[in-house]
Amino acid sequence: MEQEQQQITITNDFPSDDHDYLSGFGNTFESESIPGSLPRGQNSPLLCPYGLYAEQISGTSFTSPHKLNQRSWLYRIKPSVTHEPFQARFPRHDKLVSEFDKSNSYTTPTQLRWKPKLVDTVEESAPIDFVEGLYTVCGAGSSFLRHGFAIHMYTANKSMDDCAFCNADGDFLIVPQKGRLWITTECGKLQVSPGEIVVIPQGFRFAVDLPDGPSRGYVSEIFGTHFQLPDLGPIGANGLAAPRDFLVPKAWFEDGSRPGYTVVQKYGGELFVAKQDFSPFNVVAWHGNYVPYKYDLNKFCPYNTVLFDHSDPSINTVLTAPTDKPGVALLDFVIFPPRWLVAEHTFRPPYYHRNCMSEFMGLIYGGYEAKADGFLPGGASLHSCMTPHGSDTKTYEATIESGHDAGPSKITNTLAFMFESCLIPRISLCALKSPLMDNDYYQCWTGLKSHFSGEGADSKGNGV
Repeated sequence: MEQEQQQITITNDFPSDDHDYLSGFGNTFESESIPGSLPRGQNSPLLCPYGLYAEQISGTSFTSPHKLNQRSWLYRIKPSVTHEPFQARFPRHDKLVSEFDKSNSYTTPTQLRWKPKLVDTVEESAPIDFVEGLYTVCGAGSSFLRHGFAIHMYTANKSMDDCAFCNADGDFLIVPQKGRLWITTECGKLQVSPGEIVVIPQGFRFAVDLPDGPSRGYVSEIFGTHFQLPDLGPIGANGLAAPRDFLVPKAWFEDGSRPGYTVVQKYGGELFVAKQDFSPFNVVAWHGNYVPYKYDLNKFCPYNTVLFDHSDPSINTVLTAPTDKPGVALLDFVIFPPRWLVAEHTFRPPYYHRNCMSEFMGLIYGGYEAKADGFLPGGASLHSCMTPHGSDTKTYEATIESGHDAGPSKITNTLAFMFESCLIPRISLCALKSPLMDNDYYQCWTGLKSHFSGEGADSKGNGV
């Protein structure tokens, strides 16, 4: 049946209210920007409404178990296959890594910390968009073998004009630290502010605009799997990140001729470009459970000890990418939000630790409870597998000085996070040789002195 022609008005407004999104995690959603544009009763009719093309995007294999299967159907003005052949991008982006080996990365058990890149210097530099400003810090595994992860950072001062980015290697979890991101995806638009995160699943095309000017942040990438909510175990049915607080964009599209439009595709860690004469954001309607989404970290419900001892950081996991081994994550995303500390007779800051997991930390705003100095918003640290780490000297001495009489206290004006992986990371050359490397990081612990009294033991340390 011939569809009635409608006058469609397209705007560049990005949603600013939660009601402008769909809500839920792992749901099967549906959205249409023109009433009646979503086919009913089947996925791929002979003739789609309004002359649209039906196109499926699969995030898992066809035969994955139903509870893990992820896919969406997109109904678009032109199919995404309508482009010229991909060519290697020139000049080559030499700061991205997805195949971590001795030829492109290094390993060290030393505690590492990086200072933040000053946004002012970015503003004065040549124009750099999100793709050009993305660089790898560390990672492990292989995008070709579909197992592993990478941690990147980005600094940009320019919106992506007449181009879109597609990551064929894995899922991106983006943590903006400075400046909002206006992200246009094939499913619709997302406004992501510092204090929020956004996940762009493997294969989706997206573009990043910078409404506040120069921007910086963090990105984790996972190969061969997808993020999911952690099991809550004895916590029960509620707490941590609530599914209802995850937001998915509503359908939005643009039509018209766009000669010379460029799609940049990351494939095997390398960038390729293809030209086409239309915007990839021409999806009029869609349905499915494979979608980009965002989450406001201020809505996280943290848990903590209420009597004694310090809880393990896993208690504040927002999202996890599990491995086949129960309880072991390829990558966890953990946050350290404002919260009350009430434990009695307890060293309340993070304890000293050697971990079989590797921990990359970033700071979105404020300070971090374990580091009195040096760990700044926009900076980062890496404590790899079995490398000792913990509170610095100033934090330890100040905590001990407060004694056993410390009452309840609330940590405020802080939002730190951690990417934690069971794999041992290799460090990229650009990160290892970066002028932002804090070569004096180790000194934050050198002031820790012995408080051993020796009472109750002989000179050889034997009990008496």
